[in-house]
Amino acid sequence: MNPKFGITAGLMLLLTGPVAAEVYRNVDAQGNVTFSDEPSKGAETVDVKPVTTVTLPKLRNVRETDKLREEVEQEGSAYEGVSFIYPEDGQAFHSGNGNIRFEVQSTPGLQPGHKYEVTLDGQPVGQSSSGFVSVSNVFRGTHEAGIHIVDSNGVQVKTGNPIRFTVHRPSVQN
Repeated sequence: MNPKFGITAGLMLLLTGPVAAEVYRNVDAQGNVTFSDEPSKGAETVDVKPVTTVTLPKLRNVRETDKLREEVEQEGSAYEGVSFIYPEDGQAFHSGNGNIRFEVQSTPGLQPGHKYEVTLDGQPVGQSSSGFVSVSNVFRGTHEAGIHIVDSNGVQVKTGNPIRFTVHRPSVQN
């Protein structure tokens, strides 16, 4: 027998060994279910999907993330707060076309390179450095809006309290 063939066959067995492993499911007389890698009388083969593996980031990358987090906290500490002026929390109003003009403010005012970001029902809907963000065609019903200050990279450095408001719109049935 050729030694290269033996080595190749051995490597092939090593590589296919984990793939060929099977799992068996067995139910005893009392209804207890057990799983095993060894077949037994009455056991059925279970198809097992491949396991998802996660590679953890290198420690250096974690340190860089911590450094960025500290920088964001420092930027955010420059603000006492950010909040909505309009609409007010709990307000209900009519908007025939569904357009809403959010008015926001921060104390102190925005630093250079920063913007206000408004989210509607958890999704970003606009950014502005003027304090006004307009959103079109908001559906009728109750919504939650969030306000953030973001830096030039789009990273949230300060978050205000969210508000809830209700939009009334005419329907084709009315």
